Amino acid sequence: MKEKIKIGISVGDINGIGLEVILKTLADHTIYDYCTPIVYGTTKIASFYRKALSLGEFSFNVISKAEQANGKRPNMINCWEEDVKIEPGVANATGGKYALLSLERAVSDLLDGQTDALVTAPINKHNIQSDNFNFPGHTEYIQHKAGAADSLMFLVSDDLRIGVVTGHVPVTEIAQHITKEAIVSKLALMKESLKKDFWVQKPKIAVLGLNPHAGDSGLIGSEEESIIVPAIQEANDKGVFAFGPYAADGFFANASHLKFDAVLAMYHDQGLIPFKYIAFHDGVNFTAGLPVVRTSPDHGTGYDIAGKNMASANSFRTALFEAVNIVKRRREMAELTANPLKITKLSKDRD
Repeated sequence: MKEKIKIGISVGDINGIGLEVILKTLADHTIYDYCTPIVYGTTKIASFYRKALSLGEFSFNVISKAEQANGKRPNMINCWEEDVKIEPGVANATGGKYALLSLERAVSDLLDGQTDALVTAPINKHNIQSDNFNFPGHTEYIQHKAGAADSLMFLVSDDLRIGVVTGHVPVTEIAQHITKEAIVSKLALMKESLKKDFWVQKPKIAVLGLNPHAGDSGLIGSEEESIIVPAIQEANDKGVFAFGPYAADGFFANASHLKFDAVLAMYHDQGLIPFKYIAFHDGVNFTAGLPVVRTSPDHGTGYDIAGKNMASANSFRTALFEAVNIVKRRREMAELTANPLKITKLSKDRD
């Protein structure tokens, strides 16, 4: 019997809703039929939120390293010992400091192969900044630690998958980051992820324009004709089935996303606003293009409801199961690639 998949979990900002959605998720004992969760934080803070949620019988199996994890219980690696003042709903340096301690240990174990995937609870991108974290967010930090040349912020749900060319970039700087090379790279990452991580064998990808009405033939901007169209053509020459550019407003208004396996948006809000509207309660943020698997819920720290037992765990729970599924698909794909005869048999069985 194969060992269950180990899922590392970073706690995010301790004053946000991270630990609340983590505890609500792990309180469901069916989780342990599918994976072994390992939370990187401290039992002292978890106890505070356990009491706030009235989870009287819930407890962690405390371990010092991932290999000691109990497959039938929630596991905790204490990343610090000192007492910490918890202030739910307050954005302060304390929240950022301990979010980083959790993330550093969780990413280290992930890259060392001690865990099979990582699910990250939300951080505050401002208060986590330090000498050890000078990145716009999780995606860029984990890409750097993994030594990857590029990555793709890929928002996924049952009905919609959206990636972005530019992630956490100020609006005034977006256009300068929209290059043919960047678009071609993101399309290649998206294609490979769709095949390897989601088993879409011949993915069909829609590409959105940058300007209103996709530039309206150059009347409202030239980027479509000078950059995006050539990028789509080059991507197709390299075996990516990409189409567009499409005007973002009409594309989603007409539910055109249902005709494609994924959509590449030019910038953060162009992709995330429709995604969160369509799939807010079960959407997952997946970092594609890395040698490791990382997912997260598609919401933020939720300071306004932190500590009030109001946060929904749906997105976090979905992120955990998506991480499990992606690990399984990658393993099976690797096994099939190593044994071509199995691919032939699988194809015959499906005919």
